[in-house]
Amino acid sequence: MSGRATRATSAVDRLKRRSGNDKYSMSVTGSGHFFLSDGAGNPPLCAPMELDDFVAFVNSIAPAAPKRLSKLDVAFEKQLVKK
Repeated sequence: MSGRATRATSAVDRLKRRSGNDKYSMSVTGSGHFFLSDGAGNPPLCAPMELDDFVAFVNSIAPAAPKRLSKLDVAFEKQLVKK
């Protein structure tokens, strides 16, 4: 279970960084399902979910910032288009 919890915890940590809300909290039910709340003691934001569904839900709340491209990346992309 620890590997599963680590993956879910990492998703919640990413959500906290992306959203700027440090109050998000993850809980695990006795049957191994995960749910998210907006702070300890607050009502859940979702029904208890399996790990993959939970991670997808958490990632959908605050999408990742677009990947930054360096000048070299841009130049490489131009070279690929020319050929």
